[in-house]
Amino acid sequence: MVVDEQDLLRSLNLGEIVPYYQPMRELRTGRLMGFELLARWSHPTEGLILPAIFISMAEKAGLLPRLTEQVLASAFQSVGDLSESVMLAVNISPMQLRDPDLPYQLFKAGEESDFPLSRLVVEVTETALVDNLDLATEITRKLKRMGCSIFLDDFGTGYSSLAHLQTLYFDGLKIDKSFVNGITRVREDRKIVAAIIGLGQSLGITTIAEGIETEEQASMLLYLGCDMGQGYLYGRPLPASGISGVVDVVAPVAPARNAFNNDEVSLLSLGSFPIERAAQLHAIYDGAPVGLCYLSRELRYISVNRRFSEIEGAAILSMIGRTVKEVFPDRFSLYEPYLRRALGGEALRGFELTRPALHAGDPNQVILFSCEPARDEANVVIGLSLAVMDITERKQREQELKESELRFRTIIDLNPETPWILDKNGNIIEIGSKWEKVTGFTREEVLNRGYLDTVVDEDREGVIEIIQHCLSTGEPMDFECRATRFDGSVFWIRLRGKAVLDDAGKVWRFYGSTEDIDELKRLREMVKAFTARSEGHG
Repeated sequence: MVVDEQDLLRSLNLGEIVPYYQPMRELRTGRLMGFELLARWSHPTEGLILPAIFISMAEKAGLLPRLTEQVLASAFQSVGDLSESVMLAVNISPMQLRDPDLPYQLFKAGEESDFPLSRLVVEVTETALVDNLDLATEITRKLKRMGCSIFLDDFGTGYSSLAHLQTLYFDGLKIDKSFVNGITRVREDRKIVAAIIGLGQSLGITTIAEGIETEEQASMLLYLGCDMGQGYLYGRPLPASGISGVVDVVAPVAPARNAFNNDEVSLLSLGSFPIERAAQLHAIYDGAPVGLCYLSRELRYISVNRRFSEIEGAAILSMIGRTVKEVFPDRFSLYEPYLRRALGGEALRGFELTRPALHAGDPNQVILFSCEPARDEANVVIGLSLAVMDITERKQREQELKESELRFRTIIDLNPETPWILDKNGNIIEIGSKWEKVTGFTREEVLNRGYLDTVVDEDREGVIEIIQHCLSTGEPMDFECRATRFDGSVFWIRLRGKAVLDDAGKVWRFYGSTEDIDELKRLREMVKAFTARSEGHG
């Protein structure tokens, strides 16, 4: 390609250097936010020439101010009629940022085209700040007072300094496309991008990613919390005639989960940015009623919540940065087999561990323990997430309940009669073991309504009526009937019970007992017969 300064001057005079526009979109919504202004030299014989070739030539020839003024005037006319929310971003070279007249040039261009400078974004590179930071500071502050926004371009590729962000009050950081290109494949690039986005959020400034070409890249950037993006995915640089074709178009939004190999992405990631997620997760983490901690592959405590500290009986600061073995040398042998299995990739859930009490005189501590491997993007285990619950009191209550049930069962079984409990629907829910000895029917056979099968057929209907009446009225239960044993023999029984009412005054339970009165019944019959004979002889 053979072009020189004379060609450039001729093209400026003929208006052959024209503005092109690359869309900038909001990642979360796909909405058009503005255009980056890119100059193109439409050479009659060489075709379209990119700025990398002619900008340095214009600087040497002293033509850059004129070129900038000419391209801006045309761009202001093309974009000026669009919505006021559509901004225009223009790159300023290091030489221009050393020109004290730059603010006036931009002000004049905006005034002549009636283009509000509040819609103009001035992009500067870190390299432009190095030669004369004081002058660059003065110029950028003048631009901001005029209403312009200032973006730091290609952040991370030049002379990066946090002092620049502190001094110049940038409104945005542009992430260089060299990092974006590898974001879905190279973990280091992903870390750098995440760090830049986190820095932008902590400073309250916008982050814009350049060079987005795939939905996967957009997905990852959205997940990491990037605000805006530009690149071939959203459109190549367009001449003025192509602007109308993208203004009213909402680009499809790549869901944040598309950047991952599975769909198990926290819902927090869809509604907030990393700094916000960190605050949300910290509040959940530290306020959880379950003990939580994170261990590195070396089994070193990285984070610990308050409940974990309480359960383990150790201050948080005494654990952070130290290994489990260092903090708990006496307990480590108990934990180690589980931790090693989890480091091997096994998820362990719901294991009970019994260990010595924290304080003398207390019962042994029972811990419910779960351990989940933490994996990186390549599915490599990089640490362990632990959750613990102190279930000592629960285990004690369970033991006390077992002992109480055993005492209750013993009392029932030693009763000379057969105790029973009837629910409000007439079902037997508990009965003494003596019933099996008396009748030969097992406890399971007479539970619920099975007891009615032991009543002789002739008495069963009357027994049902009495029970239903007592359940509906709450009146005491006291009646006699005939029952059958497993061998088919018949004997007399007496049932007595008392109701327990609920808060509404309805029967909740009947507690009672069954007495074998077969011998008493025969004795009564004998006395009755003897009395009758005696009266007959009298």
